Amino acid sequence: MLRNNIIEIFGQTWPTLLICMVIIISLRVVYLIKNKEKIILHRELITIAFITYVLCLFYVVTFQDVSWSSSNFIPFKEILRYDFGSRLFLKNILGNIIMFLPYGFFVGYYLKLDKTNIALFLTLLVSTTIETTQLIIGRVFDIDDILLNVIGGLLGCSIFTILHKIENRLPDFLKKDWFYNIIVILVSLVFILYLFNFIKLGV
Repeated sequence: MLRNNIIEIFGQTWPTLLICMVIIISLRVVYLIKNKEKIILHRELITIAFITYVLCLFYVVTFQDVSWSSSNFIPFKEILRYDFGSRLFLKNILGNIIMFLPYGFFVGYYLKLDKTNIALFLTLLVSTTIETTQLIIGRVFDIDDILLNVIGGLLGCSIFTILHKIENRLPDFLKKDWFYNIIVILVSLVFILYLFNFIKLGV
């Protein structure tokens, strides 16, 4: 289910992604060459992943059809409406959590957070902005989406915090750009193989 949703999003956003990536990557490469700066592959790939995520998030929260729903200002009203494990539960509950997992991770990565309080504030700010904007443009506002997004953001930041602590325990010879390059490339490869259905991740 998750794989199909991701493929659908990429299918709808690829023209925007392609144009934005050409603009951003070309400017970045010229900047690095012009200023004779070292290209650190894993940092560049993570930045590209972040930009891709933001563009896909923009599509999800502004263009996907929600005509079947209505605004909800009562906490837990929508969350408690779905049967655990049902299709709607997976789509609306887990979906809203997973949607903000990357945001929490990127917040932790770029701000190098050891605690989640800043991630809590930033996720709450962004999610509330999204829901309010949706209400203004004629879509729906759902306070439960905000709660679920915050949970996702906190989980994402917690994942980064755990990985960061593991990183600090690594021997010095592994704290090198080549090692991080390999890790990021492997993660990217697994994600691509997952999308093309060459591997199963159970989601």
